[in-house]
Amino acid sequence: MKEGPDIALIGSLIGDPARANMLTALMSGKALTATELANVAGITPQTATSHLKQLQTNGMLIPRKQGRHKYFALADDDIAHLLETLLGYADKKGFTRVRTGPKDPALRHARVCYNHLAGELGVLLMDCLKSKQLINGDVETVYLTKKGRHFLMDFGIDPARIEKPGRPMCLSCLDWSERRSHLAGSVGDALLQQILSRGWARRETGSRIISFSVSGEKEFRQTFANA
Repeated sequence: MKEGPDIALIGSLIGDPARANMLTALMSGKALTATELANVAGITPQTATSHLKQLQTNGMLIPRKQGRHKYFALADDDIAHLLETLLGYADKKGFTRVRTGPKDPALRHARVCYNHLAGELGVLLMDCLKSKQLINGDVETVYLTKKGRHFLMDFGIDPARIEKPGRPMCLSCLDWSERRSHLAGSVGDALLQQILSRGWARRETGSRIISFSVSGEKEFRQTFANA
């Protein structure tokens, strides 16, 4: 028997169309119910329950309870990172679904990937942070610099409050549409939340799209280009 990581198991879990649709829907960062995920996947609630059990058992999803309701969310950043990489590979190789029209350019411009900013503006954010040496590192490993910690404080984010055991502050995530890296991890999450809190952009209901206002995008570009 072959030894080492079992990529066949991961492939089988993600490879089922219904499970793939449910996992992709959860890249919005929002927890969804089994019924909502069944609707996304186009399957019955009973079938969705079976799929969700497999994904949960194998560590891809975590359940969350609120009152009488049970929700599901991606287990961690690593799952979102893996899905984003697969989306990029599929797009590069031409394994694409029917274009969605006006929403497709919007998804490519700015979208949420789990809880951080992706798309053209997500890559721009990463590039600006690196060019100003607010973060440093190579393609795979990035870290927050002392200068970067000061910038976060000025931007309304306390680095000490977002440091979590077992979770990286900064993580390079390959962007599926730009095919370059955007910023994930605790810092990426906090920056997106601050962007939304400032009213520069809003999350489209039922979509991964992040819609920036004209003035909001101008503020965004000025803030990070001049960081």
